Amino acid sequence: MSFSTDVKQELVKDLSNDINCITSELAGFFISIGNIAQNDVFFTVELPIENEDLAKKYFTMIQKAFNINSEVILENFIGRKKYNHVLKITSPITSISIINQLKLLQDVQINYELYSNFDSICCRRAFLRGAFLAVGSVNDPHKGYHLEFIPPTVEQAKTLQAIMKKFDIDSKIIKRKNHNVVYLKEGSQIVDLLNIMGAHVALMNFENVRIVKEVRNNVNRLVNCETANLKKTISASVRQIQDIEYLKNTIGLDSLAPQLEIVANYRIAYPSATLKELGEMMTPPIGKSGINHRLKKISSFANQTRKLKGEVNYDNENDYFTT
Repeated sequence: MSFSTDVKQELVKDLSNDINCITSELAGFFISIGNIAQNDVFFTVELPIENEDLAKKYFTMIQKAFNINSEVILENFIGRKKYNHVLKITSPITSISIINQLKLLQDVQINYELYSNFDSICCRRAFLRGAFLAVGSVNDPHKGYHLEFIPPTVEQAKTLQAIMKKFDIDSKIIKRKNHNVVYLKEGSQIVDLLNIMGAHVALMNFENVRIVKEVRNNVNRLVNCETANLKKTISASVRQIQDIEYLKNTIGLDSLAPQLEIVANYRIAYPSATLKELGEMMTPPIGKSGINHRLKKISSFANQTRKLKGEVNYDNENDYFTT
């Protein structure tokens, strides 16, 4: 199964005993995917369903919320490709009762504004859970962070966005072909939404993947940083040794001040050592800045000697003394 299917299977098992939460989840599911069919003055309610487990859940919830026993039927559904079944409320009177109790309509239009202003946190959670089960999906975190809802209208998209905002989740809305897509890309916000909807097992699985990826990325950043620093160290060491070898072959290292000659000899003997390591070899030990200062003096002396001999001079000494 896909990660998205795992999330939905977990949410299917979440059955609230609170009547307000039940009706809120039904409302979230219904206005995302449901259909109100009108025949003259009569209404019937239809809910396309992905699988039998989900059908059983909402059948049970409808029975609990509206005390219906014999007026809900489950049929095979030929329509949108991922919906295999449809729950139908066949009684017009019962359909009107459901529409009224869920406050689905206002002037024959879906009452989106009502659902943007839930006072109860648990009802907001339930509404989002119902909407996700209807039109939501989430990518496998191994492949990338992406969670989305594809509701039927821009009004429903804005309703979902407004409810998520109350949980400090900043979703975005984009137009994809003829659909309004509400989506999240940040791993931390996807984790928060999974928690809000009640998908705690999926949340832990998502977090485990996210932690491993973050650790791996941090290690890669550190390795890249260390590699860059190593390149600087090698480059600086090569330049320093070139200057020292030049002085050694032209005027001799004994022409340097004693403290500079000692540092020059240590640099030649330990070409891969850092400035800190060179300083620790001195007797008494010298700090990194002290070694750096002395090597700069050696480089300056080498450049002065090159100038006197009319040879090429290295202008930017600082490029070679940064380790």
